[in-house]
Amino acid sequence: MSLLRRFISYYKPHRRLFCADMICAFIVAVCDLFYPMIAKNMINDYVPNRNLRLLLVWGAALLVIYLLKAGLNWFIQYYGHIVGVRMQADMRRDVFKRLQKLPFSFFDEHKTGSLMSRVVNDLMDISELAHHGPEDLFLSLITIIGAFVLLCTINVPLTIIIFIFVPIMVAFSVYIRREMNAAFLLTRQEMAEINANLENSIAGIRVSRSYVSGAHEEKKFQHYNDRFQAARGESYRVMAKFFSTTGFFTDFMYLVVLVAGGLFFFYGKIDAGGFTAYLLYVNMFLNPVRKLINFFEQLQNGATGFQRFEELMAQQEEAEDPNAKELTGVKGAIDFDHVSFQYETGKEDEPGHMVIQDLSLHIDPGRTVALVGPSGGGKTTLCHLIPRFYEVTSGKISIDGQDITTLTRDSLRRNIGMVAQDVFLFTGTIKENIAYGNLDASDEEIIEAAKKANIHDYIMTLPDGYDTYVGERGVKLSGGQKQRISIARVFLKNPSILILDEATSALDNATEMLIQQSLEKLAEGRTSIIVAHRLSTIKNADEIIVISDEGILERGTHEELLAKNGVYAGLYQYQFRA
Repeated sequence: MSLLRRFISYYKPHRRLFCADMICAFIVAVCDLFYPMIAKNMINDYVPNRNLRLLLVWGAALLVIYLLKAGLNWFIQYYGHIVGVRMQADMRRDVFKRLQKLPFSFFDEHKTGSLMSRVVNDLMDISELAHHGPEDLFLSLITIIGAFVLLCTINVPLTIIIFIFVPIMVAFSVYIRREMNAAFLLTRQEMAEINANLENSIAGIRVSRSYVSGAHEEKKFQHYNDRFQAARGESYRVMAKFFSTTGFFTDFMYLVVLVAGGLFFFYGKIDAGGFTAYLLYVNMFLNPVRKLINFFEQLQNGATGFQRFEELMAQQEEAEDPNAKELTGVKGAIDFDHVSFQYETGKEDEPGHMVIQDLSLHIDPGRTVALVGPSGGGKTTLCHLIPRFYEVTSGKISIDGQDITTLTRDSLRRNIGMVAQDVFLFTGTIKENIAYGNLDASDEEIIEAAKKANIHDYIMTLPDGYDTYVGERGVKLSGGQKQRISIARVFLKNPSILILDEATSALDNATEMLIQQSLEKLAEGRTSIIVAHRLSTIKNADEIIVISDEGILERGTHEELLAKNGVYAGLYQYQFRA
C-alpha cells in the first residue's frame, strides 16, 4: 500500500489535468452505452413502424455522439499522455536529485549502465502505466457496470449467466499476477545488466581495440544478451499463458451469449431488437474485459519499474548533522586524530579491508605536504576523507580545529580543490568545463584562470576558441590539455585547501614540467596536499610524509629524508638510479 500511495502522490501536481482526462473518459464510456439501446429501438420500433422522423433524429443524435467522442478521445490521447510524461519527468527529476546526494560508496557498488536503465527504461514504462492504467481501469469499470445494468433491463437471467464467468476471470488474473511480477522483474534486472555491459564496452572501446579483444567483448555481451533473451522469453511465456486463457474466457462468453440468447429468442423470452442489443452490449462488455487484461500487462511493466525506482529513492543520502555549521574564514590547518578507515564490502557479515589504521597527523596552514609510499598505503583514500567523500571508520578529521562532521558538506567542499590523475571533463565546451569551478564566473575570470593554468594560448589557436567542443569525457584533447583545464577549473574555484592526487603521473616529462609550473602557482598561499609517485615533483614540498599500510614511516624535508637513508631515500635512489 505504501508503494501505491507513493505512486499516487505523483498525480497530485497534475490532478486538474488528470481529473479532466478521467471526466472525458467517463463521458466516452457513457456515449458507448447509448448505441445498443438506440439500435434496439430502431430494430423494434422505428424500422417496423416506418417512423422515418425518429429514425433520422436518432441517427443524427448518434452522429453528434460520435463527433463528441472523437473530440474527447483526442483530448484523452494527447493530454492523458502529457500527464504520464510530466509524472515521468517528476520522477526522473527526483531520482537524479537523489543520485546527486548519495554517498560515494553507493556508486562503488552499482554499475553506471544499470543506474541509467533505472532512470530511463523503467521510468518510460511507469509513464505508460500512469496514463493508460487509471484511464483503462476507469473506462472498463464504467462500461462493465453500465453494460450490466442495461443488460439487466433486457433480460436478467441471461445477464446472470454471462456474469458468472467474470469472477472466474478475475480469480485467474490475480493468481497469475505473481508469476508475471517475478518474470517482469527479472527482465528488468537483465536489461540493466545489458546496459551496464554496453556502457562499459563503449567507454573502453580504445582499450579493447588496442588489445584486439573485440571477440572477447562480443562474447561477454552475448552472455548478457542470452540472459536477457531467456528472461524476456520467460516473461512472454507467462504472458502467453495469461492472454491465451483470458482470450478463451472472452470467446467462450461470446459463445454462451449466442447459444443462450438464441435459445431465449427461440422460446420467446427476448425479441429481435433485445437480442441484437444484447449482442452489442456483450461485445461492448468484452472490450473492457480485454482492456482489463491489457491493463495487467501495463501494471506488471509499470509496477516492477516503479518498484526499482523506489529502491533507488530509498537509498540513504549522505548523512548531514542538522546543526552543521558553515565553514568560513578557512586558514587551512588540518588534523587527523587517530583516524582509521575501511571500505564497505556491501555485505553486513563481511568486513572490509582496513586501509588506514590509527593515523594521527597535523598539517600547518599554508604548508605544502607531500604523501609518498607504496601503492595501497591509503594516500588517495586519505585525500578522499578530507572532503568527506567517505566517512572515517573511527577517529576524526578537523579543519582549523573544527570536526568536519560538524560542518555542512557543501561549505567543506567549496573550500577544497582537487586535481586528480584521471581528469573528468563533461561533454560540452572548454569554457563550460573551466566554468565548473565557479558557475557564476565572468568570461574575463574564466580567461584569467586559463592563463594561470598555461592553457589560454593553446585555446586561442583553436577555430572556436573557448567554445570548442571537447567531446565525451574530453576525448578530443590530450592528457596534458585536459589536466590544464582541470587546473584552470580549480584556479577559478580559488579554494583554501588544495589536493593534488597524482596530477602529473600520466604525462610525459615536457608536459609535466609545464603543468608543474601551473600547480606550483596554484599551491601558493594554500594548504596543499600532494600525492605523488614521481619524487622529482615534490622535492620542494615543505614536508614529505612516507605512508604505508602500517601508517607513517618517515616524515621531513627532501634533504632530511635523504640524510636518514631510510625508505624515502631508497625510493628516490631507485627512481634516479640511471
